[in-house]
Amino acid sequence: MRSLAMLVAQASLSMAKPLANLAGSLTKPINASQPLDGFISYSIEFSSFPDFAGNLSHPNEFSNNLLNNLASLAGTKPYIRVGGNTQDYAIYNPDLAVALNGTYNLSRSADYPTTIEIGPSYFESYHTWPDVKFSHGFNLGGNHDDRQWESLLETAAVACKAIGKDRLYWWEYGNEPDLFTTSNQGPVRSPEYNESDYVTEWLNGTRAIRDVIESNCPDLLSHDTYGYLAPSFAGINNHLKSSVTWADGLDKDESIKLFSSHNYISSSDTPGVTLQGTLMNHTRTSLSIASHTAEKAALHPSTPYILGETNSLSKQGRPGLSNSFGAALWALDFAVQCATTAAGIDRVHFHMGTDYRYASWQPVDTNKTARGTKPPYYGNIAAAMFLVGGSAGTTATVVPVSFEADDDDDASGETDVAYAAYDTAGALTRILVLNLRAYNYTLNGTGGPELDPAPRSVRTYRLIVGDQNVDAVVRRLHANGSDAVTGITWDGWSYNYELDRGRPVRLDNVTVGETVAVISGGEVLVDVPDSEAVVLDFGDAGRGGVWRRTD
Repeated sequence: MRSLAMLVAQASLSMAKPLANLAGSLTKPINASQPLDGFISYSIEFSSFPDFAGNLSHPNEFSNNLLNNLASLAGTKPYIRVGGNTQDYAIYNPDLAVALNGTYNLSRSADYPTTIEIGPSYFESYHTWPDVKFSHGFNLGGNHDDRQWESLLETAAVACKAIGKDRLYWWEYGNEPDLFTTSNQGPVRSPEYNESDYVTEWLNGTRAIRDVIESNCPDLLSHDTYGYLAPSFAGINNHLKSSVTWADGLDKDESIKLFSSHNYISSSDTPGVTLQGTLMNHTRTSLSIASHTAEKAALHPSTPYILGETNSLSKQGRPGLSNSFGAALWALDFAVQCATTAAGIDRVHFHMGTDYRYASWQPVDTNKTARGTKPPYYGNIAAAMFLVGGSAGTTATVVPVSFEADDDDDASGETDVAYAAYDTAGALTRILVLNLRAYNYTLNGTGGPELDPAPRSVRTYRLIVGDQNVDAVVRRLHANGSDAVTGITWDGWSYNYELDRGRPVRLDNVTVGETVAVISGGEVLVDVPDSEAVVLDFGDAGRGGVWRRTD
């Protein structure tokens, strides 16, 4: 077995300073569990789904290309959860001539409609992406609309027929019911609403849905085809507590297949939120994930635990932060940290919506946002490659590397981050190193024409990897700085809409094919500029690439 014995770092601007020991030896945990396939997946806002997927006459080819890219690396297309706040506003209208008719109330939200009707053509969107499995979000919140119950039954009949067993992921009933009494868009339950009330509602609704499916889609009632993501709470410390709902019998019918929780590192309107202090802060990320790790351990640990909705900053993100390269580095660190054996998160759904600042891509042109691939997508791609290795195989067992700097070194657990990936045979195959020190390439990070006069520092990381038979291929997640919103590349690949509608295009002006030798003592040295991440790939050193075009 190859083992990562030591990781050492130094600031390259102080080359005379001796290397300092930063980490102890690592070994792969015994009998480590494996995350679910499609680990990097997506949640799409219910009202935005027709934009992202298109319809039968106009499928969204751009979105499908981006999903295919991830399938090329991970072997499985991302699982798609269709839900979010707007699932609890949706009323089915069988006579509606368009897929979705939404009314905006700016006092409730400027980012999505808060009164919604959907028609039969809404469900065409479930047929535009081949080989994708979907969860459909049913309306539990009701939005104070007296048509809610009738609409639920009608929707269940239409949805089960439209999605079918080949496309069905699981169902979902209600989004973030732990916020029903406190929602920023307006409460939909009284302050007295408690866990017992919620469990009663959820069981009544899911049983009614099951009856409708039994009448209309009996082939979806087997153990492998009927079940839910639940409870889909916004977090672990809100008005309702998962532990109480579980004790009150939420899974009495044994229909919950995946325990789903939501996570945002912070909110876009929280004072003091910054790239360096919030997103590019590994300690902040680790603490946020740790709360879910504890919940998983306490509540039915045998049930797979997913983040059914997550992203950087809630309330759709903040411009200049959530749509920057710093957010791509955050997405990479967050996903890989979730996949570690210590965290034990089984799948991660990054949430998106039309015009959302934190989205991985903008699916259509609007008067607010141009269609295109956004920086967080590159973090998703890098995470998929690190976790699976581009061989369409099993997700690796991932172990974090702890930094233990001495007094003479400026390494920080908040900004110097590393992970080791092991294959099923226990061999070390890849190492991920992130230098999360923010570097703005524009003056003061404003994105203006003036460039930052300060030089971009580079740190040299030394990794003692033992006896390797091959050198390591270096794959870089790169941009001009943490404030960049364009010019992002992964291993020299661009996925921009403008180049080939999101298909991978190898750029001529980016250095690729870099390798580092394993020198005496089993050491590897790699330079990582501030605001950059690298993957050292031992498993693909002789293959020259990891892409398998699917078109």
